[in-house]
Amino acid sequence: MGNLYLIRHGQASFGAEDYDVLSPVGVRQSQALGEHLAQLGVRLDRCVAGNLRRQQDTARLALEALHASGCPVPAVETDAAFNEFDADGVIRALLPGLLPDEPDALHILRNGAQHRSEFQRLFALMVQRWYEGEHADDGLETWQAFTTRVRDGLHRVLDGAAGSENIAIFTSGGTIAALLHLVTRITPGQAFALNWQIINTSLSQLKFRGRDVALASFNSQAHVQLLKAPELVTYR
Repeated sequence: MGNLYLIRHGQASFGAEDYDVLSPVGVRQSQALGEHLAQLGVRLDRCVAGNLRRQQDTARLALEALHASGCPVPAVETDAAFNEFDADGVIRALLPGLLPDEPDALHILRNGAQHRSEFQRLFALMVQRWYEGEHADDGLETWQAFTTRVRDGLHRVLDGAAGSENIAIFTSGGTIAALLHLVTRITPGQAFALNWQIINTSLSQLKFRGRDVALASFNSQAHVQLLKAPELVTYR
């Protein structure tokens, strides 16, 4: 059987003008992951990443650390199927309907770095309404379209894989949630309940034979836990 390693990107720049940039913590997380893979003796045959900057940079930094430890590394293939869903679009589409019950929502969302717990509560509520289809047909990618995109990307990876390859996919939390939904048949609500627990650069493992895929492990944090550096355990 082959192995798919699903890796969430390192910590991005939450609250900054450009979220899609790794923070200094995100850089260290990515390097720690590569060093840990080397210590485990994991040899990657292929590496795929979405085209978001945070995904690409996490892949690059992890592979550089893996290579520096003496391990051969593949080139990074890019497939936008593994991009995150449009979180900003979800907020724009769902916020107006939220305001009557949450009059402070706009202030909280604009200042999320100062109101992290409230930001997460409101964002989770809007995401729930999104995957339940409670928004206008205004061009926003739906949950169904998102999962179809992710499924097609997964099939491309599997159809191009040899039977016993180790393949890393550098992606995002929502994409991993969609893959869990597709592979394990859990509901979208259950998938997102797991999504909120996925730490930056965590490692989840899928086993595959052809297009048959099974979950082997979820959200491994060993690479940062072993460093005994709690500041490297981040969720956004």
